[in-house]
Amino acid sequence: MPSRPLSRVIARHTLGLSDPIHEADIPAEEHLNDGLPQSLGSCIDTYGLKHLKVKISGGQASDIDCLNRLQSLITRQGSETIELSLDGNERFGSMEAFADYWHQLIGRPGLRSFLERVIFIEQPLARDVALSQTATKHPTIRQATPPIIIDRSDDSLNSASRAIELGYAGTSHKHCKGVFKSVANACMLQGRRLDQPQATWILSGEDLCNQGPISVMQDLGVAASLGISSIERNGHHHCRGLADHPMSIQ
Repeated sequence: MPSRPLSRVIARHTLGLSDPIHEADIPAEEHLNDGLPQSLGSCIDTYGLKHLKVKISGGQASDIDCLNRLQSLITRQGSETIELSLDGNERFGSMEAFADYWHQLIGRPGLRSFLERVIFIEQPLARDVALSQTATKHPTIRQATPPIIIDRSDDSLNSASRAIELGYAGTSHKHCKGVFKSVANACMLQGRRLDQPQATWILSGEDLCNQGPISVMQDLGVAASLGISSIERNGHHHCRGLADHPMSIQ
């Protein structure tokens, strides 16, 4: 385990498949007008976002359109330091299918350099095949793509170590899957770093809509103690700060 918790954790903002990128993407009747940013562009301006988690559908045309629009937004707003992770959402039945999809993306004019921002890809394979020997034979799992980790397939005490043996680069921490399981995974991955320092090993994190005032502090405390420097934060999409709590708590 790290000798001391991190003093700072980057909030990784999720861009869902139907989330608006520009203000113009929001129909007039769907404007929330609650004082909080709604489009991704407004969120970047308001929060000073540095990391984004981008969900992909597996459909090349729609994903290419989304990534092109995202690239245009980031370039126009001067947010050149923003890094990305891609959530494959279990959209692929084999690593061969994902490899073909990935090569189509990086073959598009202008997207190859933009996709160099991607620090890892999360769970592209459906969970019923993700940890099968057949699904992970393809060299894509270690070559020609950013590192690939599991998430939804991390459903048992030994699933992360099985994933590592099959070629994945790591897994994701969630409180709902057990804090001490994540401690074990963090130590296992640190052992890999010591044995194979030339490789990339990743423990990512997600908060599953934790909200203040207590659970956010607990979740960030665990992430910092595990050494997770970038963790997906969803709660701010679904509540207006502490507005649901009595004024004494606020």
